This record gives sequence, structure tokens and C-alpha cells, in this order.
Amino acid sequence: MSRRVVITGIGSVSPNGIGTEAFWCATRKGVSGVGPITRFDTTGLAVRVAGEVKDFHEEDYVTAKDRPHVSRATPLAVCAVTEALQWAGLDTASMTREELRGIGVVVGSGGGSVEFTEEQYRLYHSGNWRQCSVYVVPTSTMGTLASEISMRFGLRGLSHVITTGCTSSTDALGYAAQMIRAGGLDTIVAGGVDAPIAPLIMRGFIAMRIMSQSWNDQPERASRPFSRDRGGFVIAEGAWFFVLEEREKALARGATILGEIAGYGSTCEAYHRVRLEECGEEPARAISLALEQAGVPAEAVGYLSYHGTGTELNDRIETRAVKLAFGKHAYRLPGSSLKSLIGHPQGACGAAGVAATLLAMRDGVLPPTNNVDVPDPECDLDYIPETGRRVGIEYAVANCIAFGSKNSALVLRSA
Repeated sequence: MSRRVVITGIGSVSPNGIGTEAFWCATRKGVSGVGPITRFDTTGLAVRVAGEVKDFHEEDYVTAKDRPHVSRATPLAVCAVTEALQWAGLDTASMTREELRGIGVVVGSGGGSVEFTEEQYRLYHSGNWRQCSVYVVPTSTMGTLASEISMRFGLRGLSHVITTGCTSSTDALGYAAQMIRAGGLDTIVAGGVDAPIAPLIMRGFIAMRIMSQSWNDQPERASRPFSRDRGGFVIAEGAWFFVLEEREKALARGATILGEIAGYGSTCEAYHRVRLEECGEEPARAISLALEQAGVPAEAVGYLSYHGTGTELNDRIETRAVKLAFGKHAYRLPGSSLKSLIGHPQGACGAAGVAATLLAMRDGVLPPTNNVDVPDPECDLDYIPETGRRVGIEYAVANCIAFGSKNSALVLRSA
């Protein structure tokens, strides 16, 4: 019999709530975490809003001595992992070395420590090179992000970073689940983190003309997935992590099971650096592969967590892909875009969607999509506009689409 992979812990650091229950309370009520950028001077920028995590105390998770040598992604991730381990009832401080060798770490991140690296370049080119971190090279290396988590909690299993753009954390969870199914480990801490809110990153996305520029004075309305007047995505930060365990081992230790990763699928269109192929076939195939691995018919899925960036291209083609994957059931399938509430946390977005979906299944409440104000005839499915909905579901799909023609999906089963 195939080994089953369950989730026993969730940790969340989100623009609309720090801590999983705070994040979920805001999400189910449709409370936005998008606001004016406060981290740096936005004068002259066409976009001045983002999904920042406000009132987050980095010093609680990284010492004052270490903070100049790590990116903001590190304390965000450590906070989320701390909560996930607490939910799972795992006290790593009291574990033996052999027990710690049995726990791995898989981090999904699109940019890793890129805002840290941007700051190092700023210091160098402004003549303040002596202020640059002695750890500029290792911290700027993507793989070190997983090492920061492993070192913080003493976890001695594999320590990997998956970086596939916006699908990074979906792929990290899929990769971790495959490792457990294969018998490589029984327990893996997996999820996603990104902290991309920095001046040059903002300018780069603005130059691509894919960011929402029309709502600087009403930031909570800026992220508008599936609305005809949408103008692009809103950049965001955050961290969402999970404890994944082999089901029998989790039951044996008396863990509370929050849900199950039943299937994973991933494809590549091999088409373009940033554009999506109009046909939507490969995003649809990723969903179908995940359903096939889970052994679940499309008609059994009760909720879809959309990628839903708010760009004209993504929303239209994702809608098309959902119709291809689900057929007639697509028109009966409720779904929503979390990005309408928190913005787009890049490679961490898939993990954010998984967290919201697990909690939606737990409570029987599907979160809304905000700001679907103007109906788009090409986006004609049920996006749960404006108000959440009470529906009990057993299976859900969390979907993601990334730069570089990548597509990934997870099938989740309720506890």
C-alpha cells in the first residue's frame, strides 16, 4: 500500500494576519492586507502599494547580531516554522540527534534573499562597501535559506530549496510529499517564503507592465483577479509552512491530522519566459496529473484555489485551463483567489493557498475573491465574489502558474 502524506502543522505570516488563525480569520471575512508601501520611499514609482507584513517583530526570530547578515525572508520563515512545529506537537529542542536526522526541510522561494542582495549592491555602489555583510555570498545563495531553518531548529535531514518562480512552494510541497511516499523520510517541514518588496525589484516588475498601477490611493482595491478592469498583480511578502508526515507515523504519535496531500502534478509549456500559451493545455494537464495521482475524479473536487494574479493574461488563460481540466464541472466548481486579499507573495503563493484551503475544509467556509467588480465575459466561472460561502468539501485543488511556462497543482483531501 502506498504511503500517505498528511499535514499536522501549519504556520502563517501573512499581510492580513500574523499567525494561522489570524490569517484565516481575515481571509474568510475578506479582509485585505494590501496597503501603502512603508519600507522605503516610493516617490517616483508608478506603483506604491504592496502586501507588507505589518507589525512583524524580526528580533523575536533573528538576533540583532545576525539580522544584518540574513534577508527578511529568514525571520518570516522561522516564525512560520515555529508555529507549524507547535501545531504538530513537535519539540525539536528536546529531540535526540537521531530523531532530528529524521526531519527534513524543503523551502519553496522564487527570490530567496534577493532583497538582501539588492541592499548589498546599494551599499557597495554608494561607497559604503565596508557596511556590506561578510556573509553576502552565502546569504545570497538560494540554498542557504533552507539551511537557516535547519540550523535554527537543529533539523538534520535533507535541506533543500525549490525555486521555480511562482510555483516554488507548490513544487516544494509536492517534492516533499513524493519524498515521504518513497520512504526517504517520515517527516518534512515544507512550505514557502518570499520577501520581494524592494526598490529595484519593484522597478523591474513595473518595467514589465504587469503590476496594478491604478489604485495607489485605494490599495485594498488594487488586486482585482478576474475583474474586467484588472490591471496587474500587487507584490507581497509572507511565509506559510507545514509539517508533512507519513500518515501511520503521525497517527501512532497521536498527532492531529489537518489534511492530506493526495496528489501532485507539474508541467511546462516550454513556450515563453513570462507569457502563457493561449490554449491553456499544460496548466490543465498539471491539474489532471494531480487528480490522477490522487485517484480522484474531477467531479469530486469541491473547491479550487486559483492562482488568480490579476493580470489580464493569467486570469483568462487559467479560466480556460480549468474548463479543460474539469469539463462541465468547471461551471459548478467554486473557487477563489487569495491574492485579492494579500497580493502576490511570489514563490510563497502556492503555500498560502494551501493553508487557506486546508482551513476552509476544516471549517466548511470557502474564502471570497475581493474586487470582482466588472464582469469579464472570458472569466465566467464561480470565483466566490466578495463574500465567503459555507460549503463542506472533501477534495480541493490548489493551482499555480509561473514564469518560464511552469504549472503545478496539488490535490488536498480533508482530514
